[in-house]
Amino acid sequence: MPDQARPPRIHDVAKLAGVSVATVSRAISNPSIVSEATRKAVEAAIAQTGYTLNFTARNLRQQQVGGVLALVPKLANPFFSEILAGISEVLRKKGLSLLVLDTTAVPEQPAMTMLAPYLNRSRSDGVIVLDGSLDPRLFDQPGCPPLVQACEWIEGLEAPRVLADNVEGGRLAARHLTDHGHRRILHLTGPRGNSLTVARREGFLRGLAEAGLPIPGPADSIEGNFTARFGRDAAAGVLDMPDRPTAVFCDNDEMAIGLIHGLVSGGLRVPQDISVMGFDNIEMSAYCLPPLTTIRQYRARLGRRAAELLLARMRGETITDSTTLGVDLLVRDSTGPVPAV
Repeated sequence: MPDQARPPRIHDVAKLAGVSVATVSRAISNPSIVSEATRKAVEAAIAQTGYTLNFTARNLRQQQVGGVLALVPKLANPFFSEILAGISEVLRKKGLSLLVLDTTAVPEQPAMTMLAPYLNRSRSDGVIVLDGSLDPRLFDQPGCPPLVQACEWIEGLEAPRVLADNVEGGRLAARHLTDHGHRRILHLTGPRGNSLTVARREGFLRGLAEAGLPIPGPADSIEGNFTARFGRDAAAGVLDMPDRPTAVFCDNDEMAIGLIHGLVSGGLRVPQDISVMGFDNIEMSAYCLPPLTTIRQYRARLGRRAAELLLARMRGETITDSTTLGVDLLVRDSTGPVPAV
């Protein structure tokens, strides 16, 4: 047994298990290459001694920090929680920590000033970029770690992307509403120029065209900012429209939930008077009243795939292809047929 006055060491584990220190190391880092009997002996010795791997020492030997940085716009947005959970799940199995930086936390400071100090190998071993509004020049500096883009993407940034099929999601939304007979459909979009906004708008227009509807005019969309507050505030404009739409497609669930709140507060019933649908399938979309019809993207899967690609890049593999994950329509109670005149 080890001296209780000091922490247990790998030599204590090796002695108790009856194997070499190198075998203990292999059993911990790559258990598939040792026999089952050896692995169980090492695991039992670890449990008995209370040994834990010294990650700091390991990282120094391997010349790595031991952490991956995720750049997230507005960390308070519940959309990112499952993506980050998926990333963390993969990294944890490799003994790596997930560091999260909110790119909007200090709005008065330019991104180059706030983020650039973190984009070097002394602060992280790799970076997953989830903010499509950042300047690609931010990552064009010596010592920048390997990059992967996830969810959103930055034009001009040479790094593999892991995305949901936003175009198909927009198309599915348009077809769902037109299949219910809706012809006056308002589109509450994300910010102009945002990669998600552009892709979802493209799919939405494609779906309207497939249904034989004309190209919408300027009055058929409202530019938003992906927040519930904006959706709630936009409801006032919808209520005042002389030729009110019978349905609204929102570019994310937060805006849709805020919009429903505003419309119901203004005296409308959803979906009896107006249908509302969102995009993303965040957890609260199932619990608002009425439960929200939405486009479901598999965010945990997206996070896991982004982490796997980043690990491959950190190993020196060359990866340039984009990965597009499927989405599907999740019908709940916030959409229905066109209201009777």
